[in-house]
Amino acid sequence: MSQPVATQHHDNGHDHEHGHDDHDDGAHGSVGSYSIGFALSLVLTAIPFWLVMAKVIPSSGLTAFVILAFAVVQIVVHMVYFLHMNTKSEGGWNMLALIFTLVLVVIMLAGSLWVMHHLNANMMPTMMHDMRNMP
Repeated sequence: MSQPVATQHHDNGHDHEHGHDDHDDGAHGSVGSYSIGFALSLVLTAIPFWLVMAKVIPSSGLTAFVILAFAVVQIVVHMVYFLHMNTKSEGGWNMLALIFTLVLVVIMLAGSLWVMHHLNANMMPTMMHDMRNMP
């Protein structure tokens, strides 16, 4: 005979954990966590804005480098506080996918800059002279 519907169990050979993280950190998705992330994002946006508007750093190249550094820190803040990425999330696959993406981006950017540099360095001098005289 069959069991009543209320007492039937779906025992298909695996437990009911399904590999989900139990979110060990208490701040995962809490208001406090989002508030900290938001405050850090505001600070990491306001400082570069102030650096540019007040012309604190006289060199534009150094200013761009400092702004780039703040941008990288802000990316990390967003990934940790808003996307909740760490080495434990999804069994480490999120971090592995991020590292793979970063490697591909670095290869593409470095390759593009390398090609553009060599195109500029190997351009024939007569072409540059002809291009200056174009309308």
